[in-house]
Amino acid sequence: MHSMISRRAASVATALVLSAGLVSACGGDDSSGASGGGHGGDTTLTVYAAASLTKTFQEIGAEFEKQHDGVRVEFSFGGSSDLVSQLQEGAPADVFASADEANMDKLTGAGLQADQPRDFASNTLEIVTPPDNPAGIASFADLARDGVQVVVCAPEVPCGAATVKAEDATGVTLSPVSEEQSVTDVLAKVTSGEADAGLVYVTDVAAAGDSVHGVAFPESSDIVNTYPIVALKDSSHGDLAQEFVDLVLSDTGQGILEEAGFAKP
Repeated sequence: MHSMISRRAASVATALVLSAGLVSACGGDDSSGASGGGHGGDTTLTVYAAASLTKTFQEIGAEFEKQHDGVRVEFSFGGSSDLVSQLQEGAPADVFASADEANMDKLTGAGLQADQPRDFASNTLEIVTPPDNPAGIASFADLARDGVQVVVCAPEVPCGAATVKAEDATGVTLSPVSEEQSVTDVLAKVTSGEADAGLVYVTDVAAAGDSVHGVAFPESSDIVNTYPIVALKDSSHGDLAQEFVDLVLSDTGQGILEEAGFAKP
C-alpha cells in the first residue's frame, strides 16, 4: 500500500514538473514576441518628415528596408513646425527631414542634430482647385476675389511661410477661410469640396493626379523652399540613421524625388 502511494506521488510530481516547464516555455515565447513588437525582434528606424514628403519617403523607406534585412522604417509625417516641437519635447526619433530651413534651424538651435543637416530637395507653391475649378481660378489674384473660399497653411508651417512670401511678391492679400497645420490638410480641404482653392506644393498637385486641378503662377519661381535632412543625436541607431540620410542623398533617392516633381536644392 505504501509503495503504491509513493509511485502515485512520484507520478504527480513528474506531471507538475513537466507542466511547469511547458508554462515556462510558453511564457518565454510570449516575452520574446512582445519585445520584438510583432516583427521577430526587427530594428525600427523612426523618421520624422514633412507631410509633403509622404509618398517619396515611403518609396525610399521601402528601398531602405530592401537593403537592410531586419530593419523596418516607421514614419511620422506632419507639418515641420509640429514635428520640431515634438522632437524638442523629447519624442524619440532617428531622422528629421524638414520642408524648410527655418524649422531645421530650430532643431539645430536646440542641439538635437548628430551632424550638419544636408539639403536634398526643393519645392515651389502651386494653386490647387477641384478638378472642375468651380471658382474659375486662373491667377494668384483670383484667390482674393469676393466669395472665393481659399485654404492655406498656417504661417509657422513651411508652405504657410511661402504663402506669405507669395502675397508679398504679388501684392495680393488673401483672406483664407482656414489655416492648416500641414500641406496635406490643405489638399484634403480642396479634394473634399470644402474649399474652392488652396496653396500647396507642385509635388502635391502631381501626386493628387486627376482628383485636383493645378494652376501655376509666375511669382512662385522666386519662392523656393529648400528641404534639409539630418540624423538625430539621441538616435538609438546612429549608423542606420546616417545610412537613411545617405540613401536620400544618393542617386536612388534623388531619382525618386525628381520623379515626384521635386527640384534639386
